[in-house]
Amino acid sequence: QVQFVESGGGLVQSGGSLRLSCLASRDITISTIIGWYRQAPGKQRDLVAYIYKSHTTYLPSVEGRFTISRDSGKDTVYLQMNDLKPEDTAAYYCNTIPAGSAWGQGTQVTVSS
Repeated sequence: QVQFVESGGGLVQSGGSLRLSCLASRDITISTIIGWYRQAPGKQRDLVAYIYKSHTTYLPSVEGRFTISRDSGKDTVYLQMNDLKPEDTAAYYCNTIPAGSAWGQGTQVTVSS
């Protein structure tokens, strides 16, 4: 079972940018759907974006601000986040879709107003 390690989170001001990385423990084929999820305190975990081959899909509230991409040679999926807003504050995770792997530690993103 593939495992994922997320990194790249941090504290930024509203309007700032971050790039998250999701490193897989083994080769993941381009046909594997990989998603970025986020969970704010006291809320459910939501799917933010996913990538299938070269096709990408986004949560409406992040469309135009976030970009998901993959580097198959590095078994890594990225989430570039621009124009961050306080409501983007959450722990971010990656996983397959459906979520077939154990959840990693996630990476915390905190956006101050």
